[in-house]
Amino acid sequence: MNQLLEELRAGIWAVWNRRWLALGIAWGICLLGWLAVAMIPNRYESETRLFVQLDDVLAEQIGIGAASRARDIDRIRQTLISSVNLEKVVNTTRIGDGVNSPTELEAAIAQLTRDIEVVSEGENVFEITASSGRRDLSDAENAELAQTIAQRMIDIFREENLGGARGDMEESIEFLNQQLAQREEQLAEAEQRRLSFEAANPELVGGAQAIATQLSQARSELRSVEADLAAAQSALAGLQGQLASTPRTLVTPGGGGSRASLAQAEANLASLRARGLTPEHPDIVAAQRTVAALREQVAAAGGQDVGGTPNPAYTSLQSMLLERQSNVQSLQSRAAALGAEIASITASQAREPGAAAEATRISRDYDVLRQQYDQLLQDREELRLRGQVENERSAVQFEVVDPPTTPRSPAAPNRPLLLAAVLVLGLGAGGGTAFALSKLGSTFATASQLERNLGLPVIGTISHTFTEAGRELRAKRLKYFAAGVGGLGVLFVVLIAVELIQRTSVA
Repeated sequence: MNQLLEELRAGIWAVWNRRWLALGIAWGICLLGWLAVAMIPNRYESETRLFVQLDDVLAEQIGIGAASRARDIDRIRQTLISSVNLEKVVNTTRIGDGVNSPTELEAAIAQLTRDIEVVSEGENVFEITASSGRRDLSDAENAELAQTIAQRMIDIFREENLGGARGDMEESIEFLNQQLAQREEQLAEAEQRRLSFEAANPELVGGAQAIATQLSQARSELRSVEADLAAAQSALAGLQGQLASTPRTLVTPGGGGSRASLAQAEANLASLRARGLTPEHPDIVAAQRTVAALREQVAAAGGQDVGGTPNPAYTSLQSMLLERQSNVQSLQSRAAALGAEIASITASQAREPGAAAEATRISRDYDVLRQQYDQLLQDREELRLRGQVENERSAVQFEVVDPPTTPRSPAAPNRPLLLAAVLVLGLGAGGGTAFALSKLGSTFATASQLERNLGLPVIGTISHTFTEAGRELRAKRLKYFAAGVGGLGVLFVVLIAVELIQRTSVA
């Protein structure tokens, strides 16, 4: 412990013995350091916070989910300090006053990238910090510029969220309108080609599949007609047999005979014509045949009319026979027409395979274009509805929680702390230099050091005796040294006061 105290005394003596050197070094370092600190421009920061609201019921109903909107906000946050947006800030603030070339613009954008920071606080709050420490501006101008930059970033955030989204929506709708116009023209051309082909080849409408369907339907209908025809022919044969076994007239006393029946049939025919029925009407046709049959009977009798009355059952059967014959003829005509149609379809299918393929291609192209047109139309309407919801309901709503204010004190540097650090560094460097030089010399501060280093006992020490003039000179030098140390402290206090006054003037 005694040795430690002795070393401390020796160190203090060594520094005190070279106190003027230590004071000079301290003054030099402090002056240079304080000058360097004074050259550092003050940096002012302006902060603002934004609150983003992502919940909206109507937006959820049309498919704008919270996750989608959160991705949009995250994208805006990441691109908020992009070169394009920072160029807007440069051009709309005082930063752009000294920018005259692309190189200077790039340098300004690079510096602005370091001066702006966007941080997420939780899920819905964003903090934007803008700083300014330009050497060519005063403290008040730097503080105002920081506030202007922060406000401009809020404007850009609003433009990216509302104006940018609206612009993207309008561009998307315009693109869909152009695509719809092109599809509409192509669809009109395809429809015209299909109509022309159908007019030229009506039997090939719809392509090979449609032809096969038509052929299958025609054959199925032909089989049905043939079945009906067979049934009608069988019923006709049975009716003919029944008619053959039925007498034409019934012999009655005082009957009118065949001539009376003919007169009655002609009267019935005249009555039907009087009703306005056409000659092709089945009743007219049946009555004419009845009249013709009775005339043949009258002619066969040779004018000798046999007494009796017409048999009603025979007349009814004869009418039914005529109707059945007409039905059989109609079915035969229909079967012949279907056979001819089947033959025509088969011949067309075998004769024109290329035309059938062309019909298939035309139909396929038309269907594809129609589906594309309908899908584009649906997409445009959905996009238009989504744009209206985003614009009118503002699916992503935000508000400025803390508006950017003009900073009243610089955020950096901490000048009082730097001034104090320079003072401590100067004093430490001066004392350290004096102590180091004492170690390089051959003098000893105490008798104990001399005894340890030489290994010889020290009998005694001689004190330094001053004369009256020497004491006056020593006192004067002590005053000068104290003035030097005090001046250094006074200069430090003055610099601190100047710094506080400057901060007060900015506020």
